[in-house]
Amino acid sequence: MITFLQGTLVEAQPGWATVEVQGVGYEVLIPLSSFDRLPAAGSAIRLLTHLAIREDAHQLYGFVSAAERDLFRLLIHTVSGIGPRLALNVLSGMSVTGFAAAVASGDFKALAGISGVGRKTAERMVVELKDKLGGLAGVAPAAGGAGVPAAAPSGDRRLDDAVSALVALGYKASDAAPVVRAALAMLGPTATVEQLVRGCLKRAAGS
Repeated sequence: MITFLQGTLVEAQPGWATVEVQGVGYEVLIPLSSFDRLPAAGSAIRLLTHLAIREDAHQLYGFVSAAERDLFRLLIHTVSGIGPRLALNVLSGMSVTGFAAAVASGDFKALAGISGVGRKTAERMVVELKDKLGGLAGVAPAAGGAGVPAAAPSGDRRLDDAVSALVALGYKASDAAPVVRAALAMLGPTATVEQLVRGCLKRAAGS
């Protein structure tokens, strides 16, 4: 089991990052909640990881905070029908504390607004997790491995990252760009990639 990677961040895009550890580059799939708190490329980093083993692939999933990894594991091990990809969507669509609050209050609409999560899956999450999230709700996000996350990218790069993230979550590229611009107008010029994407998902859910 690989429990964490500590090395140098080589490259990162919404949904994945490459970390070099003693000359070996590891590709790690990450949620938007972690992507938005990564340090700049070339910086030291420590990512907590979960290794998923299938017959055709060994895939690493990475997280900036222990709370994110704990929720990821709880989702894939507890809720029927949720695999690693959908668990990443959950973490990209909501913060850990926001998810715990939605489950505790039975907010099916908020949960169903996450890409890939329908009403039935939202109901399963509430039923199967309601008594198991007590240890997650009060956990504050941890800082990144380098101590200080990079400043949010500015201008077109930030918008492009948000569009790429939406496409990874199932949007058509032609639909994602105008939705991101609308979210930027609503949230303001200082909005991060994670905030932009979550704003788009909330608009799509009608909340």
